[in-house]
Amino acid sequence: MERHETERLTSVQLAAMRRSLSNGRGALTRRSLLRASGMGALALGGISTLGACGIPPAGRTEGSAASDDHSAKEKEVHFSNWTEYMDVSEDEKSRPTLQAFTERTGIKVKYTEDINDNVEFFGKIKPQLAAGQNTGRDLICVTDWLAARIIRLGWAQKLDHANLPHAFANVSAQFRTPDWDPGRAYSFPWTGIPAVIAYNKKATGGRKVDSVTQLLDDPKLKGRVSFLSEMRDTVGMTLLDQGKEPGKFSDADFDGAIGRLQKAVDKKQIRRFTGNDYTADLSKGDIAACVAWAGDIIQLQADNPDIEYAIPAAGYITSSDNLLVPAQARHKTNAEKLIDYYYEPPVAAQLAAYINYVCPVDGVREELAEIDESMASNTLILPDKEMAAKSRSFRSLSTKEETAYEEKFAKLIGA
Repeated sequence: MERHETERLTSVQLAAMRRSLSNGRGALTRRSLLRASGMGALALGGISTLGACGIPPAGRTEGSAASDDHSAKEKEVHFSNWTEYMDVSEDEKSRPTLQAFTERTGIKVKYTEDINDNVEFFGKIKPQLAAGQNTGRDLICVTDWLAARIIRLGWAQKLDHANLPHAFANVSAQFRTPDWDPGRAYSFPWTGIPAVIAYNKKATGGRKVDSVTQLLDDPKLKGRVSFLSEMRDTVGMTLLDQGKEPGKFSDADFDGAIGRLQKAVDKKQIRRFTGNDYTADLSKGDIAACVAWAGDIIQLQADNPDIEYAIPAAGYITSSDNLLVPAQARHKTNAEKLIDYYYEPPVAAQLAAYINYVCPVDGVREELAEIDESMASNTLILPDKEMAAKSRSFRSLSTKEETAYEEKFAKLIGA
């Protein structure tokens, strides 16, 4: 439980924030590329600046997030989401799944695409959250590290699972029990965001690249390898390759992963650490193989048949975007009904067909196949059991760990 988080950002954390916003996931656009997650330093930035701007950080107390629910009398729900993260009709004049929800329930959805970056969005709502006021939103969608912070600070309302029968039954096993919200008491995932290995088979001479060991040690790839400038993805993938669990690692394990990567930097095996800008080099073949975000691969493969991806036998890192009901929201029950609606397989399939992200809902394969067979068979959208079993999440970090780990990672990548 985190009652006091008034410390200011260190220079290392500020550098990590700038790195994410300038060329990391925070800089990417929704439709063609993946974006923001994994930057715990950004979460620290959002919270720790509360003290600096004169807003006292809230401590979590039992029931502090609860509010009077006006759902029965006010048939509405206010939903803030990322841009292009919702299905749109062909004429771009309506949002079919939202429209169908309103027709079924009578609940009008005020849908706002006002999230372009986790930190920027949190800056909009943190004054109200800290002051115990309504943010004007009943449902928000934020990345796992920020969801974890909001929950621990007592700024999210505990969900009533009686209003979430489809969500509770259908959430995929790999998303069911994150360490920051066991049993999904406060949140449910909207999408998953995997980091896997991508390679240009023309640049590799037709050879498959399917492990971090190959990226770090294969002399034929020397100088044509890139890793991500997002700490959780790069270090997490390296930990897995070393037989460590990203959800349980120690300081010594983290140092071992950094040391492993440093050796590859020193011998010039790694060309550079990148944000989304690896995509152009991978497509051209200047980068032969890399750690990549799955959404990029779907887009690149549409334009270049030489782009392939692989799921390492050791596993891969998945982060997620998650739905929460903020403290003091007026329409909690209506928000829960909307969450549950998107866990009905036909609705989830319709959404997945449009946004092309990992669907966290079980039982949608047949529904999605009726819309697009190729999507239903794409494991980057619907992981099969074998792939899902290899998914791992990077564990939550304390403030002390965040500072120390970001400093070491920044030194590694020269940031």
